[in-house]
Amino acid sequence: MSIYTNVDQFLSVDTPFYYYDIGLLQKTIKSAKEALGNGPYQIHYALKANSNPRILNEVLKFGLGADCVSGNEVNRAIEVGFDPKNILFAGVGKTDREINSGIKHDIFGFNVESLEELKVLEQLSKTSGKKTRFALRINPNVDAGTHEYITTGKRDNKFGITLEELSLAISLIKSLEYTEFIGIHFHIGSQIIDLSRFKELVDRCNEVQSLLLDHSFELPHINVGGGLGIDYDQPDKNSIADFNGYFSCFKRNLVQLPNQTLHFELGRSLVGQCGTLIARVLYIKPAEKTSFMILDAGMTELIRPALYRSLHFIQNLSSQEGSEVYDVVGPVCETSDAFARGLSMPKAKRGDLLAICSAGAYGEAMASQYNLRDAAPCIFSDDFK
Repeated sequence: MSIYTNVDQFLSVDTPFYYYDIGLLQKTIKSAKEALGNGPYQIHYALKANSNPRILNEVLKFGLGADCVSGNEVNRAIEVGFDPKNILFAGVGKTDREINSGIKHDIFGFNVESLEELKVLEQLSKTSGKKTRFALRINPNVDAGTHEYITTGKRDNKFGITLEELSLAISLIKSLEYTEFIGIHFHIGSQIIDLSRFKELVDRCNEVQSLLLDHSFELPHINVGGGLGIDYDQPDKNSIADFNGYFSCFKRNLVQLPNQTLHFELGRSLVGQCGTLIARVLYIKPAEKTSFMILDAGMTELIRPALYRSLHFIQNLSSQEGSEVYDVVGPVCETSDAFARGLSMPKAKRGDLLAICSAGAYGEAMASQYNLRDAAPCIFSDDFK
């Protein structure tokens, strides 16, 4: 694959490690901003995808805001230099300590996910003596058409306020004194390839906005979340997501009010393809149907295949000779610790280097030290210059 120009230099680095192509990251963010164009728009980078400080520093250079789902993500964003006035804080289970921290930093706003949370935010704001800003996260009951574990916009998901609860929310909001209602927020899921799902979301957005206008709420902000998917099958051929199609869906169909800012929360589509997990073959173990290719990387470095049965393109960087069928597995003491089963690829031997692609999102961010494994280090493309 063309992104691996430093394979010989990888040989001297202990594996496993995450390799980040900074040039591709910059190109991807630039493409997203160009596709969005000028206007009352703002992209907030979703730290949950990858919160590596070096990655965040690159994101900052392009003027993106931050989308956070924990107090520590808010703290990380502020530590690396994000303006608190451009930080959003979502999440269904914000603790009082996390909310108070957000109030203290005077962040742009909280994406409130339940009526009870809104009551807590009001009380904590009153105690602090500061007026805080919030958006209501609406659960639009739109099926994202993706894995059930990463679908967030259906009625039976834990996220957001249902359309049926909206009338109760409106009544509550009219009684608030210490919080300011500035917008509505939606997010239907992750790794969405079928862009028609976003059209369904837009229809719900328009309905909710129309209802709020009927109650004299003309809000300055509307946030449609993120969820745009990437190509895990052919990451080199399609290294940049379809930002044009994604943004066009909203710009064409959303009824955006005068002086209203449209916010997006992108994560995977910005960083997913720039990261690769580099691993080494420890053993080839013959089995009844295939051979096990046992790597020194596993679910502790990239949990997505074990958690979602997701597939990542895997390339042998050391050999392109012959062909054999492998179960590509890790060293962790779980049968689910497998990257691929029945995968036909070049014949491998002990010591070969493998690239597990599209690991820039939810790789390092979801890593663990289960089995007391060492944390995998990070190597950046410009480290080799």
